Amino acid sequence: MSKVLIIGSGGAGLVSALSAHEAGAEVIVASKTLPTRSQTSMAQGGMNAALDCDDSVEAHIADTLKSSAGLGDESQIAFMCSKAPEAVRWCNRIGLPFSRNESGEIARRKLGGASAPRACYAQDYTGLKLLHTLYDQCLKAGVEFKNGRFLLNLITDREANRVLGATFLVIETGEVEEMRADAVIMATGGYGNLYGKHSTNSVQASGDGLAAAVRAGARLADMEFIQFHPTALKGSSILISESARGAGGYLLNANQERFTDELAPRDVVARAIHDEMAKGGIVYLDIRHLGEEFIERELPQERKLAQIYEGIDPVHELIPIKPSAHYSMGGIEVDAQCMSAVKGLFAVGECANHRTHGANRLGGNSLLELVVFGRECGRNASEYGEKYPAPLLENLQYAKDLNFVRGVMYFTNQIDFYQKQQMLANIFYNNVGLVRDDMGLKAVLGAIRQMQKELPFMGPRDKSKVCNTNLVEFIEFGNKIELAEIIVVSAISRVESRGAHYRIDAPVRNDTMFGAHTITWKEDGVLCADFIQ
Repeated sequence: MSKVLIIGSGGAGLVSALSAHEAGAEVIVASKTLPTRSQTSMAQGGMNAALDCDDSVEAHIADTLKSSAGLGDESQIAFMCSKAPEAVRWCNRIGLPFSRNESGEIARRKLGGASAPRACYAQDYTGLKLLHTLYDQCLKAGVEFKNGRFLLNLITDREANRVLGATFLVIETGEVEEMRADAVIMATGGYGNLYGKHSTNSVQASGDGLAAAVRAGARLADMEFIQFHPTALKGSSILISESARGAGGYLLNANQERFTDELAPRDVVARAIHDEMAKGGIVYLDIRHLGEEFIERELPQERKLAQIYEGIDPVHELIPIKPSAHYSMGGIEVDAQCMSAVKGLFAVGECANHRTHGANRLGGNSLLELVVFGRECGRNASEYGEKYPAPLLENLQYAKDLNFVRGVMYFTNQIDFYQKQQMLANIFYNNVGLVRDDMGLKAVLGAIRQMQKELPFMGPRDKSKVCNTNLVEFIEFGNKIELAEIIVVSAISRVESRGAHYRIDAPVRNDTMFGAHTITWKEDGVLCADFIQ
């Protein structure tokens, strides 16, 4: 029996856990938070699958390729889309309470960039209900959960380029803990919280898994592509689902006039909103014409969010919105078996790059991706661990991380890293956001490298050992500025506009000539960037 360690307890991690368990592996899921607090809960719109006679897998593939702006891998996209109907049926079998149409079939709605209504949904709580369903199934299967574990680093055999497990900070006790495994699945989500208050993501989305993976020798691909969701609440960046536009909602400018195709791909809609805000200062989402009965039945969460966070009732009032950082298309580069460049290290979900999204993700494909590839990843990791059990070598990483955690307590706190974190979020939103140019990107890179130099003067104020969230947030900030450098170097290197990476000083391209972009760390800590056809 192989032992599979899954880091991250969102949808991707839980699907992988069920799959690995079914394949006969001993499974442990380690997570810094509770599974039900995962970012998966914010995937509201639905899960794409061609289930209707007026739709087809071929059309789904074509829509996904078009949205990817020439960077999606057609074979990977075809695999995902062809597996989509079975993925939805699997979710239905394990108990996901899909909304139903009058015939009792799974209800479907049209999301941006889609040529047909194919997003299968559960009101506007699809991700949340999927997450709870998966967690119930994992508990039923006896999957072991270790919550409150903050990932520090992966344990590797550098000579063999092989993962052996991982080290964690146990948040409750302050102790460093190691977990050995025959295979490790990274399912830690994206890095949207780099944008702070300008992101729809939770504070948990700090990119810890990607930072640990690249330190261990994995490659990160296409990190410059960060999707901005067109409709977040103006004051709070709380997500208002694309389902609101899919149901017929309008986008209105300051003069209350429609100005774009509401169901164009997300990058197109988000930039149109950005341009209108530059001219008029405000843009609205209007769903008043859908009526209270429809909104309460199909969009209850959107109404509640607008009432709580903006103090308005969308049944009667316009919703002020803005684009906000939402989804990380880039991530750990993986092969068709979901394995990274490090043997035995797998990745799935938003932290992975399966080359299915390219430069811009099609709405409704994120939940689909985590189900399709999560099932593949869990099984593949189990089989790999069974075939190649990890050797029990001395763990030098444990001593390093123990000394690191102790050493951080001696850092001074002359500089408030929370202020620097907010500064990073603001400059990222303004210069590494919807619209970019070389000068702005290089200015951000300079600021990041200054923060890296100042890090020893930004230590945690709380020097206690037990439940030290200040310490956790400081380590998270270190991961953020490590990833921030990679993102900006990638954005500077891609001298073109493509999908979510829009540069006002470069031409727009949708072909494949410029290829995918990978980043690795050299031993001396220098970034190495390559474009791969």
